[in-house]
Amino acid sequence: MSDYDLIVIGSGPGGYVAAIRAAQNGLKVACAEGRETLGGTCLNVGCIPSKALLHASEFYEEAHSGALEKFGVKLGGVELDWDAMLAEKEQAVKELTGGIEMLFKKNKVDWLKGYASFKDANSVEVDGKSYSADKFIIATGSSVMPLPGAEIDEEVIVSSTGALSLKNVPDSMVVIGGGYIGLELGSVYNRLRTDVTVVEYFDTIVPAMDAEVTKQFTRILKKQGLNLKTATKVVKVERKGDTAEVTVEPAKGGDQEVLTVDTVLVAIGRKANTEGLNLEAAGLSTNERGQVEGDHQGRTAVENIWVIGDVTTGPMLAHKAEDEGIAVADWVAGKTGYVNHEVIPAVVYTHPEVGTVGKTEEELKEAGVTYKAGKFPMGANSRAKTNRDTDGFVKVLADAETDRVLGVHIISSEAGTMIAQAAQAMEFGASSEDIALTCHAHPTHSEAIKEAAMAVEGKPIHA
Repeated sequence: MSDYDLIVIGSGPGGYVAAIRAAQNGLKVACAEGRETLGGTCLNVGCIPSKALLHASEFYEEAHSGALEKFGVKLGGVELDWDAMLAEKEQAVKELTGGIEMLFKKNKVDWLKGYASFKDANSVEVDGKSYSADKFIIATGSSVMPLPGAEIDEEVIVSSTGALSLKNVPDSMVVIGGGYIGLELGSVYNRLRTDVTVVEYFDTIVPAMDAEVTKQFTRILKKQGLNLKTATKVVKVERKGDTAEVTVEPAKGGDQEVLTVDTVLVAIGRKANTEGLNLEAAGLSTNERGQVEGDHQGRTAVENIWVIGDVTTGPMLAHKAEDEGIAVADWVAGKTGYVNHEVIPAVVYTHPEVGTVGKTEEELKEAGVTYKAGKFPMGANSRAKTNRDTDGFVKVLADAETDRVLGVHIISSEAGTMIAQAAQAMEFGASSEDIALTCHAHPTHSEAIKEAAMAVEGKPIHA
């Protein structure tokens, strides 16, 4: 007999959720994790600590800039206590990672402390001990993608992990990569009065985003003080004592420029964590991107091994991993799992936030789909106007013949929350008319979604 029905390798958002769900399904489950705390990158050095700093830096920006004075809140002598800000971030991480440990105990999931490597398709070694299982889920996540020529020391040249715990707030910073992570962390330090330059190789920041959204997003970030160098290539990065020199040039070639800054943040993407798994012993291999591929149910080429989250194909998003974790835990237990990869929302947690789900206009045009678009500005939304926070808009894209919603794109201070309604509407195959006919509470930011849906037929009320 095997030691366990299921061993989950990795305790990030996908892994710990899969372990708990499988235990709830009546399986004897263990989860192998080598970190000192559970939760993977997301809870320890990713989603959670970065949002804590984003939240805290927004408070500082509001207080320091005088933005609150128009609301009758006058402050004097505002100071930044960086150590206190970091301590609050660490407290949030501690509470959440500790919470997962409690959930493991509650659901009788064994924590195998150490990094797992396959001995064969039916057993793994963890911290020198061998454990067998009938089935396995690989949920090892991803790690920072290195940039050739930029040696990360987590002091002057840092990854996203190092950027969450700098000893001091730098006077100047270059962020290499204009994606979600780079823009979020760049925004944190920009609010704390760091001179931030974002270098992006492609012509636009977050290039996969809807072009109209990107255009306004770029304008907003520049207005906030971020220096965005798009279509720009990093040639080399050299540490010079307590500073660094970043040599850049136009992506298509041209004159070089040297940027001298206190800190360089390398945020060009992430790569799947497969090193050390000894996949070959289990009969598995990786694709050209270093990922373990699975079918639509997450099943790999080896019958009793599944894969979920960042280590496999698809967007590297915590909530995508969670959905896959629950679905695969159900399939493993002989139940019916479900995950819809066509409706995975994504959010950039800057201010304002950007939330998107489904197809962009560019994708629909490329696919030859005839569609209608409805757009509503947040400046015409009563709650946003009352809050004096009117940057952005909502755009709803619907099939021209069936009116089924194909994509929703939002720029708003509340976009991360608002996009959930759009995702749910798409999950149920809603039409733009369905959203337009749904009563929305007043005054709320979400009314902008209703108005954008009404605008699909050219009949918004307030714009």
